[in-house]
Amino acid sequence: MEEILLLEIVAKYFEDKIFENHKINSFKVHSKLKSYNVNPILVKYLSKILVGEFSPIGVAKALYYPRILGTSINTSFGTRIQNMFVELNLAEGSLIKGMDIEFIDKIDGRKKWCQLKSGPNTINSEDVNPLLKKFSTVTNLARTNSINLNNSDLILGVLYGEESQLSQHYRKIDEQFPVIIGKEFWHRITGYPNFYSKLVSNLDEMIFSLDTEEFFKKSYMALSKEIESSDLFTFE
Repeated sequence: MEEILLLEIVAKYFEDKIFENHKINSFKVHSKLKSYNVNPILVKYLSKILVGEFSPIGVAKALYYPRILGTSINTSFGTRIQNMFVELNLAEGSLIKGMDIEFIDKIDGRKKWCQLKSGPNTINSEDVNPLLKKFSTVTNLARTNSINLNNSDLILGVLYGEESQLSQHYRKIDEQFPVIIGKEFWHRITGYPNFYSKLVSNLDEMIFSLDTEEFFKKSYMALSKEIESSDLFTFE
């Protein structure tokens, strides 16, 4: 597939499956009080910080803002991109436990077994040994089944960022198995050396043209109405 067409398709996927889906879920799910486990003490404090008082609007914002600006979209980001690679035939879902996708590396022509991570700081120290164990297990399985595989064919692919930004946890993994990040990862999976930077530019243009007016306010106002009538809170 030509680079310009692939860029358009990937950018459209981001718009439909990530951004628009986030907006839809923000109202369908996150504007409902039942979707939150409310800490009644902290939420009063956060309401006071946000709006200067303990009020239904303040509580709604204290619950809603962190959810839709942080966890809700960041949690789904990696999974969405994984699905995109498979749907666009850039990769296949891996049948090997512990790996997310398999693809033919467009730089060296070898098959790669890959676990995906979103960004350069998305694992903790306690994640390192389990990840190394998964990779080692795949290596041993390949040897048992006479699969032509070496350590450089098992990679941890990081979707955004630069090598200089990789945390020490990733660097420890990279000592045994390659951690491929950002521009180089997208080059290997698409075959185009500047695909990553061009995609970011395309997404920048598209994001600023998105219609986001009122969707944010509509959701937290609906949540505030539930909060106002809930017996979890007593407002003066």
